[in-house]
Amino acid sequence: MKGPLGFGNDDLLQETLQWQRKLVEGLKLLPGVEDVNYGVTERQEVWSDGKVKLYRFVSEHPGNGQPPLLIVYALVNRPYMVDLQDGRSLVQKLLALGQDVYVLDWGYPDRSERYLTLEDYLLRYIDGAVDHLRAQHDDQPINLLGICQGGVFSLCYSALRPHKVRSLITMVTPVDFQTPDNMLSHWARQVDVDLFVDTLGNIPADLMNASYLMLKPFRLNVQKYVGLMDILDDKQALEDFLRMEKWIFDSPDLAGEAFREFVKQFYQGNGLMHGSIRIGEEAVDLQAVRMPVLNIYAEQDHLVPPAASRAMAGRVGSSDYTELGFRGGHIGIYVSGRAQREVPSAIHQWLSRNR
Repeated sequence: MKGPLGFGNDDLLQETLQWQRKLVEGLKLLPGVEDVNYGVTERQEVWSDGKVKLYRFVSEHPGNGQPPLLIVYALVNRPYMVDLQDGRSLVQKLLALGQDVYVLDWGYPDRSERYLTLEDYLLRYIDGAVDHLRAQHDDQPINLLGICQGGVFSLCYSALRPHKVRSLITMVTPVDFQTPDNMLSHWARQVDVDLFVDTLGNIPADLMNASYLMLKPFRLNVQKYVGLMDILDDKQALEDFLRMEKWIFDSPDLAGEAFREFVKQFYQGNGLMHGSIRIGEEAVDLQAVRMPVLNIYAEQDHLVPPAASRAMAGRVGSSDYTELGFRGGHIGIYVSGRAQREVPSAIHQWLSRNR
């Protein structure tokens, strides 16, 4: 007999027995699960400046003759999300399509990087990597792919050094930092960032991770670990789960001065919308971004709401501006099955059209 909630004693018994079985199988399986690895693609260091390194991914596929594609990731997480594992790798798919792919690795800042500024990140590190690539390719402009905060950096860099960028691709990149549905923005705008940085110096990674987790506290702190019971008897699914957890909590500290500048100029000042961003002594004018632009956003993104990203339209100076909405979230746009089918091919086709 079913109760008012649609289940009865037999249903509860079966559910209990199923969980018990999974728990027993999980206890047998867990000792055999080794430390999970990440990064499916071989890569070679080709340039460095301090802790920042530029890697080229080694491809077994013939190149398509296009300029190199440089991936710029956010400072807050490690860039191996774009090459997480076999079958879930944006890099792997792009290489198979003939792209020549590079990635900037920011490393792990320590107290010696406390006073690094946005000028250092954009006009020293990104510019240095771009100049290295151009020197290897007859001084021709390169293709730039910026992700999340790395997309903001890439957009600003393209405005400051437009002659060095042939095509710009941004993924889950905010432009309007004050859309009503942006909870992270509401938090950042209330922070006394001067007191924050003057007190802490570099911003601890654990503090940033806790802030992101609290944006969806039930989903990210409770539900996913309850759901872990469903896969305890599946070694592959368990390893995938652990690999993602390793990425989430393998976060660098953030250089204090760069963090201060970013929060003040982008979150609190909404500078891309008001034309007030300055990198060092140089003003960022989005109308200087005249190269082709592909802006990819995630329709269920809780960190960068679609409206925050779509605000780019009409603000860049390019007459060749394309938007692509992806059905998924902020992380799913790299690793979900749908993303693996749709996103790399869309990037490749767009780059081929603009070659």
